Amino acid sequence: MLFSLLYRRGAGIVVGATTATAALGVTTISSWCSKEEEKLRKISSSLELIAARAIADGVLEKGREVGLLPLAVVVLDAGGKDVVVLREDNCGNMRCEIARGKANAALAMGMSSRQIRDRLKDRPFFIGALSDVSQGRFVPVPGGVLILDHNGTAIGAVGVSGDTSDKDEMCAIHAINAIHGLSADPLFPSHNWLSSSLGGH
Repeated sequence: MLFSLLYRRGAGIVVGATTATAALGVTTISSWCSKEEEKLRKISSSLELIAARAIADGVLEKGREVGLLPLAVVVLDAGGKDVVVLREDNCGNMRCEIARGKANAALAMGMSSRQIRDRLKDRPFFIGALSDVSQGRFVPVPGGVLILDHNGTAIGAVGVSGDTSDKDEMCAIHAINAIHGLSADPLFPSHNWLSSSLGGH
């Protein structure tokens, strides 16, 4: 008859078993636990680095093509973690934080930061509350765009800052839509993005 008795003593585990246990080659609990602890599990990435880098590069390339001010771009995965962060030379030193806040806002609400602005423009107290609970990482102005896979599921977001919000958003949308199998939400930029201006720029 084979049996074992398991009980806890302090922080350790004590195993009592018949001598038949060793003879039968049964793995002890302690060795089984140690083997389990040695395993490192692969963590699935919602957004692969190669795609995120291509999007970030596409944002900056589009900005140069149309003559925008220096840009910062932050690409987040679905969990809101940085995948790629790029800031052009001569770009303001808070632009990365603003871009991240735009992307975070899109992921937090499941819609673009432009849509958040439009929906919440008459609810300033709610916007203030969202800013508080996010510890300031919620920027509800255009420039935060969701990245959708072929099923329409959001797998990340892009935030861009540096020029007008509409121009920032245009670059993000263009860069996402240029990647095979991905699409941007919103799919198209604001119709008047080109006429938006920061002062005399």
